[in-house]
Amino acid sequence: MPWWMWILLGFGLLAAEALTPGAFFVFFFGFSALLVGSLTWMQLVGADQTQWLLFSVFSVASLLLLRPRLVNRFRAAGAGGNTPLPDFVGDVAVLVDDLEPGGVAKAELRGTSWTVRSHEPHRMARGSRCTVERVEGLTLWIVPQHDRVDDPA
Repeated sequence: MPWWMWILLGFGLLAAEALTPGAFFVFFFGFSALLVGSLTWMQLVGADQTQWLLFSVFSVASLLLLRPRLVNRFRAAGAGGNTPLPDFVGDVAVLVDDLEPGGVAKAELRGTSWTVRSHEPHRMARGSRCTVERVEGLTLWIVPQHDRVDDPA
C-alpha cells in the first residue's frame, strides 16, 4: 500500500476519534497508520504484508501500553466532572411519594428530589421522615424514623 494511503487512513481514523465521544480507542489505530505511513515513506518497510503486520502490532501495543496511562492522565486533569456525592448517610429525607415494599419513590433531601428505596417490609407513607442508610449511585436507601411531618398539600 502506498505511504500516502496510510497517512490518509491515519488522519481519517484520528478524525473519527474526534467525532466519537468518550471511547478513546480509534486514536491508537490512527496513530499506528501514521507511523506505518511514515516508515513506508522512508522506505524502511516494503511489502504490504509487513505493513499490515506492523500496523496491527503498533495498534495493539499502543492500545495496551499507552491507553491506560493517557486515560488516567485525562481523568486526573478533568476530575471536576466526576465529583463524588456528599455524604448523605444519617441525613433526614422526607418522602414525596408513597414507598411500597421493594418499590422506588421520590424523597426530598437538602432541597433536591432523590430516588429512594428501602428494605422495609411495609409501605412508607408520603410525608414520612426517613434516615438515609446508604447511597448507591444516585439512589438513597432509607429507613423510617416513625414520625410524620405535616403535609403541606
